[in-house]
Amino acid sequence: MKTLAIIGASYLQLPLVQRAKEMGIKTICFAWAEGAVCRDVADMFFPISIVEKEVILEICKNEHIDGICTIASDTAAPTVAYVAEQMRLMGNSYECALRTNNKHLMRNAFQLAGIQCPLYQMVKSADEELNDAFTYPLIIKPTDRSGSLGVTKVSDVIAREHALKEALEYSFKHEAIVEEYIEGREISVEFISYQGKHFPLQITDKVTTGAPHFVELEHHQPADLTAAQYDEIYDLTKRALTALGVTNGASHSEYRITEEGKIYVMEIGARMGGDFIGSDLVQLSTGYDFLRGVIEVALGTFTAPQLREHNHSGVYFLSETTVHLKPIIEFYALPEIVKAEITDIELHPLTCSGDRSGYLIYKSDKKLELSGI
Repeated sequence: MKTLAIIGASYLQLPLVQRAKEMGIKTICFAWAEGAVCRDVADMFFPISIVEKEVILEICKNEHIDGICTIASDTAAPTVAYVAEQMRLMGNSYECALRTNNKHLMRNAFQLAGIQCPLYQMVKSADEELNDAFTYPLIIKPTDRSGSLGVTKVSDVIAREHALKEALEYSFKHEAIVEEYIEGREISVEFISYQGKHFPLQITDKVTTGAPHFVELEHHQPADLTAAQYDEIYDLTKRALTALGVTNGASHSEYRITEEGKIYVMEIGARMGGDFIGSDLVQLSTGYDFLRGVIEVALGTFTAPQLREHNHSGVYFLSETTVHLKPIIEFYALPEIVKAEITDIELHPLTCSGDRSGYLIYKSDKKLELSGI
């Protein structure tokens, strides 16, 4: 029996653990005990911080693991890469993991490769002087967090200083990035890579709360784009992944498309997209088992994806802004719903993805329109 180490044990990793067990693979999870819903599903569980890479490495050596991976977690990616590199298992290099886990290093790589991204500057204090080329509005965010945490759009110096203080507090390394605001449509792109070859899977349309925090409210697949746009975005993503040094595993790329059709790469994570994009939506829309693919890459048994279906899929999130979804989620009120859950009886205003109170996931022959019902 193959043994797979999984970094993280929250609800984000649960689909991965479940799929691995369905495949007859022994699973070992690492995470703090609080919120570790996988501890009762995995074969083994170690209550260790996911950033304790040296400790995790020693355990993985003792357990003779055959592969290591994670999904939807930027924080876990460096540990995955470190253990894989040290044990000569399939994975990205540790250097690549650090680069894709830091928005400043990421943009440096894009710039060197001639890939269009927003004007940016890394800062370590709220009163640091900015590049004269910046004009308002600006986006402020921590260099090393995800899930819209600490992300703010600002329009003046006072708001900028407040947003920078917040972003610096959220950052693990106490670093923030300032970038020009790009007005445009938001999309994300899912790929899987193996031994340096990149395979496109799907493009997702994203709906957010907009300024100031841009928290995701909806995701829909496939994105409403032309075939030429799909080709252009897939080609750009391959270039960007190569520039970052991504060679193995899932990736989640985020873009903005301006009214003039310019495509800006915003961020790329060397992991599966969260918000159920990778774990659910890709398989619902394409028929490809993305979770299995991630596991097969980690174990070195990967075969090229076959996208056999052409459906629509999506997710809607419950919050104070989307209270109209509550009865639909509670009663599975539509036949297109494949999964739904209320995770918090209180509905909150949204400042980050953790403020959302539930979701519904659908599969249909067309995009399911529930906005504003």
